[in-house]
Amino acid sequence: MISLQSKSEIKYLSRLLRIAMPDIHWLIVAIILAIVLAILGPLRPWIVQHTIDDYIILNDKAGLLTMTYILVLLLVLDSMIRYGFSYLTSWLGQRVVYRLRTRLFHHILHLRLRYFDTTPVGTTITRTIGDVETINDVFSEGLISIVADILTLVFIIGFMLSINVKLTLVSLATLPLLLYGTYWFKESVKKSFHAVRNQIAKLNAFTQEHITGMAIVQWFTAEDKEYKKFKEINAKHRDEQIKTIWAYSIFFPLIEILLAVSMGLIVWYGSILTIDAQAEPGVIIAFIMLINMLFRPLRVIADTFNTLQMGLVAAERVFLLLDLHDNISNTGILQPTHLKGAVKFENVNFSYDGEREVLHNINIEVQAGKVLAIIGATGAGKSSIINILNRQYEITSGNIYIDDHLIHEYELSYLRKHIGFVLQDVFLFTGSILENIRLHDKNINEQEIENLARMIGVHDFIMAMPNGYQYMIQERGNNLSAGQRQILSFMRCMAYKPSILILDEATSSIDTESERIIQQAISNIIKGRTSIVIAHRLSTIQHANNIIVLEKGRIIEQGNPAELIQQNSRYAEMIYSE
Repeated sequence: MISLQSKSEIKYLSRLLRIAMPDIHWLIVAIILAIVLAILGPLRPWIVQHTIDDYIILNDKAGLLTMTYILVLLLVLDSMIRYGFSYLTSWLGQRVVYRLRTRLFHHILHLRLRYFDTTPVGTTITRTIGDVETINDVFSEGLISIVADILTLVFIIGFMLSINVKLTLVSLATLPLLLYGTYWFKESVKKSFHAVRNQIAKLNAFTQEHITGMAIVQWFTAEDKEYKKFKEINAKHRDEQIKTIWAYSIFFPLIEILLAVSMGLIVWYGSILTIDAQAEPGVIIAFIMLINMLFRPLRVIADTFNTLQMGLVAAERVFLLLDLHDNISNTGILQPTHLKGAVKFENVNFSYDGEREVLHNINIEVQAGKVLAIIGATGAGKSSIINILNRQYEITSGNIYIDDHLIHEYELSYLRKHIGFVLQDVFLFTGSILENIRLHDKNINEQEIENLARMIGVHDFIMAMPNGYQYMIQERGNNLSAGQRQILSFMRCMAYKPSILILDEATSSIDTESERIIQQAISNIIKGRTSIVIAHRLSTIQHANNIIVLEKGRIIEQGNPAELIQQNSRYAEMIYSE
């Protein structure tokens, strides 16, 4: 009866084979080569046997020379086919890895943000890089190699039986013990490999997180504490690896001992048969060669099974991620040539976790081309409002409209392209200023970027950088100041010519000179464009047409700045206390 685990392994193996379907003809070629190698292997001992018995003992030098030529040609042919088999299986593995990794990354790109809120980055990297690479071994060292090894065993035992049944039975006397040892080794290493993969994922997650946050670690002198944590995780990884080494250290010496016993039995019983004229001398030599060839696949087949199972464990992790149906639905078809940008929230409620609501009955209306400012204390729900406008998260209830159409009616990429974001926390990629602005969109040329920079008043700032628009930015923009990163964030946003502009506390943590440049840019880019501004400094929103004040996810007041100041409002209190 097949266990549930075996059924699971078969399921993931079949899914991998489906990914290999475009190369099915090469997979068939690899299996044919495996069959040919399984036949060629036992032929060598058989040729050696006949060379000894039919030519060497009879002093037939001409026949000996002929058999030598045949043996050399067989070795050359075997080597060439083995090379082709090894190259082809590795090539197939890489083809599958390429398709699977591409599919996985495409899937990750379209997951909702809540997946990244709850999953460590290092874990996702392990799935995308490490686990997918391990799957390569299913084809290069696992599945087809097992087929080849099993065929080799079958043909070797068949040759041995065809030569001498009694000597075959004697030489295989250690086989039951060998099979039990192989099974024990396979199960022991399998458990260790599971644990090792889990520890690698934890190591990756911890290392990635702490290298990314190294500045915080050093600022708060937490090096020793984090070092101790890393040592603990690393020690668990080491201990699991040692368990694997322990299994290897027992299994391989056991194989050598059993091989020596089998060879001793062949020499002992073969000599008796030779003395009794029941076997030729060449038979003993052939059986010694055959038993060595028999033990070679048995020596590695358990390891190959574990390689296959490691690949299938990795495949399980990858397919579980691929089967995570948490993608953003994209059923909308609206893609109008022009988006005015009127925004309306109607009785909107929202929760990140499906339990605790962070927005309650939100009603907002922003006319096209007008400016809305949102203010409130930290955690009031300001950023949540903009997160749901472009469908990074889905609302719990209510409706959101743009130009009198529900946002779900718009094609997703169209919707997001027409909503520009400038966030407080700017993320820049390794590459030139130009590529960070246009994000590899070849439809946006350098001249367009330069014209845009001149229009909003940041061209001179960019040209002051070494190599101008070709200045190379380091990882996360570490060679730029916060103000410089924010200016490039504005450029990136405006390069896509959004109809709706969202500024999330865009000037709250930058220097005075950068703020002056950005404020000038803001005054240029919000003209005639619907804008939603989340403000930290209230002095930056005096130009707003409407202001809403949030508290604990609820709108407690709204109106234009003059009206709110005249009233005894929370906004007025905040203005006077600033």
